Amino acid sequence: MKHPTRSTKVRGPRIAAAAAASLGVALLSACSTTAAPGDAAQPDGHAGHAHGTQLAVSTPGGITVLASDPEHGELEVTGSLPTEEFARLNAFGDGTHLLVTTSKGFEVLDSTTAEFTGLIFPATAAGHVVRHDGATVLFDDGTGLTTIMGSDALLTDGATAPETRGYEAAAPHHGVSILLADGTLLTTVGTADARTGAAALAPHDDHWHEHAVSAECPGIHGEGTAQAEVAVFGCEDGALLYKDGAFTKLASPDAFGRIGNAFATADSPIVVGDYKSDPDAEGYLLDAVSLIDTAAETLTVAELPEHVRYTYRDVVRGPGGNAYILSTDGAIHVLDAQTGTITESFPVVAPWAGPENWQDAHPTIVADGDSAYVTEPATSSVHTVNLQTGKIVATAKLDAVPNEIAVALG
Repeated sequence: MKHPTRSTKVRGPRIAAAAAASLGVALLSACSTTAAPGDAAQPDGHAGHAHGTQLAVSTPGGITVLASDPEHGELEVTGSLPTEEFARLNAFGDGTHLLVTTSKGFEVLDSTTAEFTGLIFPATAAGHVVRHDGATVLFDDGTGLTTIMGSDALLTDGATAPETRGYEAAAPHHGVSILLADGTLLTTVGTADARTGAAALAPHDDHWHEHAVSAECPGIHGEGTAQAEVAVFGCEDGALLYKDGAFTKLASPDAFGRIGNAFATADSPIVVGDYKSDPDAEGYLLDAVSLIDTAAETLTVAELPEHVRYTYRDVVRGPGGNAYILSTDGAIHVLDAQTGTITESFPVVAPWAGPENWQDAHPTIVADGDSAYVTEPATSSVHTVNLQTGKIVATAKLDAVPNEIAVALG
């Protein structure tokens, strides 16, 4: 899950393999939050059948589910359901299910029926969800508990608790964990007061064995996995790489140079990060990006043109390894990740102002292959954009203001 970077510029471990029930995964009574099966609310009053790519958008006190078929220019609302006033959305990783973070924990939503399945992974403060190499990993900020399961664990029965493995950090903190292909668990280290770095853990019998650790990443936040499975974390003074079994710190060019979110793709060694150089800054608009070359092990900063300003919700990776930045001028700007230059721009939404609070609705972008989905709160709309051509191929009108958005990625 992404979290904000503020700016004033306009410009004891353990491992357990067990049924999830043994980890306290609970079932939520279906009558508490969902309609009866097949009765998801529809624009025309009839239950619909999802098709194509599924996505969900949070609205005040609710979630709207949509089906997309970009090739045929289709984007339609297939259902809606109530939830808490502010809920966050994450893909589970199977193309069908989404995780809704609420006060109960991680609630499972079936995007094909627009209903909660009744399954909850309890958390006192549900945080990041990371999908990588067939594993989905949850982090509970309130307990420091990492929960690991297969990304296909819910496909047979999305209402039944799957088998999971767990790791509990030495202290609760706002953290994140990633499971690599070789079984290494990368997880943040910190307390409720300060986050310091990350550890690499290997499974050994009934516990995790620490084989590498770094305390060189103050305020560690955000993660991404680049080409050759090099993992990157953001720090308040640069980035932390995990590569070839060891951690490497890359310093920012500024004394304070915070990276809070890392936008990576497995096809490129370059990770694009957000960037903030003023520790006393207020507001959420940013005017620069960091370029982390995981092959050369370098970190540079690219200042953006004066008219390009963005928040933590407004950067995705897409075709050609480029970064696509949704800016306050209403355009998507294509950034060459190798050079840090804007190569193309295309208008999508009306110009907008930065949010006063990070939870406030403002235009947001997510990507799925060559397609991007962009929210426009001012018109209560969601647009499908072809990132190759820059054209809007479909638009769906919602009954409420969209806030967060997630695609049910497989």
